[in-house]
Amino acid sequence: MSLQNPEPTEPLKMKLARALDDNLHSRQWHNIVDWLIISMILLSTTEIFLSTFDLAPEVREVLYWVDIVTLIFFTVEVSLRIWVAPCIDPKFSGIKGRLKYCFTFYGAIDVLSTFPFYLQWIFPLPVAAFKAMRTARVVRTMRIGRYSKSFSLLSNAIKEKRRELIVSMQFLLVVTIILSLILFFAEHEAQPDVYKNGFISTIWAFAQYIGDPGQFADTPPITPLGRIIACIVGFLGIAIVAVPTGIIGAGFTESLEKESNKDKIKENAEKLRSAFQRKLDRPSGFQVMPPFRNMTFLQSRLAMKEDEIVEAVNSPEAPNFRLISTATTIPKRKQGMDTLAVEHFFINRPYGLCIDRNSRITIVSPSSNVDAGIGNFAFYVALIGGFNYISREIGPTAIYQSVLIHNPEDEPEEYKPFAEDLERLASRPGAWTLTLLVASGALEPEYPEHLHFGAGGKKGDETLNAENLLIKDKETYQELYDEMSRVMHTELQLTCEHQRRYDTSNKRIILREISAPEANHIVLRIEWNKILWDENRMVLGATIARVMKKIIEGAELDPPEVIKKKDIGFAGYGLD
Repeated sequence: MSLQNPEPTEPLKMKLARALDDNLHSRQWHNIVDWLIISMILLSTTEIFLSTFDLAPEVREVLYWVDIVTLIFFTVEVSLRIWVAPCIDPKFSGIKGRLKYCFTFYGAIDVLSTFPFYLQWIFPLPVAAFKAMRTARVVRTMRIGRYSKSFSLLSNAIKEKRRELIVSMQFLLVVTIILSLILFFAEHEAQPDVYKNGFISTIWAFAQYIGDPGQFADTPPITPLGRIIACIVGFLGIAIVAVPTGIIGAGFTESLEKESNKDKIKENAEKLRSAFQRKLDRPSGFQVMPPFRNMTFLQSRLAMKEDEIVEAVNSPEAPNFRLISTATTIPKRKQGMDTLAVEHFFINRPYGLCIDRNSRITIVSPSSNVDAGIGNFAFYVALIGGFNYISREIGPTAIYQSVLIHNPEDEPEEYKPFAEDLERLASRPGAWTLTLLVASGALEPEYPEHLHFGAGGKKGDETLNAENLLIKDKETYQELYDEMSRVMHTELQLTCEHQRRYDTSNKRIILREISAPEANHIVLRIEWNKILWDENRMVLGATIARVMKKIIEGAELDPPEVIKKKDIGFAGYGLD
């Protein structure tokens, strides 16, 4: 999972993960951490090099303390890397996950070059083991490869061409073994004391490839066939170097091209961000980010081709963008052409975005990754009202899979952290959650009502008498629904209904799994047209926030200054 766009209440672990992300082009204090680590690696390497000389006792004393200080520094750093590993990739979660991290390339280097040195102070070790541990300090130098693009390019080249390398090595291995056996049968009669068995001839052949450092091949063939095989082995000795070198060279060239293309994609991603600037929403008076930008707008405004936009959106360089089809937001009878567009979102959790504003009310958007515009609308409802916000922005978009319904047999990896954060926010005294979903789109039937409320009952049951409802405080919910219906009708000419059109009695709804016994949960489906296409979409959001604030918190709505500022720019999204 990519670490992007922090919010003010970002956990310490996330901040540390950013500081240890090996990116020398991140924010200033992150760079200070990276350069400090590089400096300590170079200092440790210098200490190891100088310790090989015959130095005065005073100098050795200084080098000893340099060794101790760098050891302590790397111990803290490596321990923190292991601790924050799940923030970099969810597969490193838990004890098993962190052990898996320790067996990655750089993870293993970190551990081997740091922790074994403490064994000498715990257990009595033989001299050989002590020297081996001292020698292992040299491995620390390899840690600088994290920050070197050349190391990264070479590593990527080998990784990309590993199949070709394995196939070529397998071919050379098989051919060499065959030639070795032929050599044995050709030379055994002529030199029975030298070529006693097939193992000897095989050792002879492989020794040719490495220059025969152990003098294994100091017995040249004397038969004509043996000499022919020796010549073939000689040519293979050239091939065993030339073929992998050529393959790695081709891989290195491809890595350079990909790196260049990566820089271009990164540049295009920055262009995309510039297209998502805040603008004045005149009906509400708020400065808000547009929910999407269609492809025609982006092409004309940014002078980018459609394939460049698609490539940028689908690349790891732009984890905050996704492609959407706006046709899904319009009822089938009103649909024209299928319009491709780009949607922007923030992420700070493995599933998407979580903002804790210490409110009793939490706005939940479990389908932002598949329902166009709902994440943007829900974000502003929470921002305007000063409510907590949790949104599932990451996950497959090819199929409709909302985390609202928990299916243990097909549980996405984003479900667990989403459920944990929802549990935390909904476990506060007097907590309420409002889950926002869409209605009346291409995949939904059209209904005359615009807002559809659900409290855990069956479709058609408009009472609050059902068992196992999602709300505990029925009186407050009834007051909230009545006030919402009145305000929507008088101010916006919108109608509401309660459980007439949609069923919320499913036992697998995630809201039922929250252990907080007094939490109240409301599911609200809103006509897609009203949250995405209507000019009063922000007024609608502000009205929902106002009524929630009044009925549940007994307070007047006071939108934050950040949404009123007139400064235009991507940085003013509302998280700062």
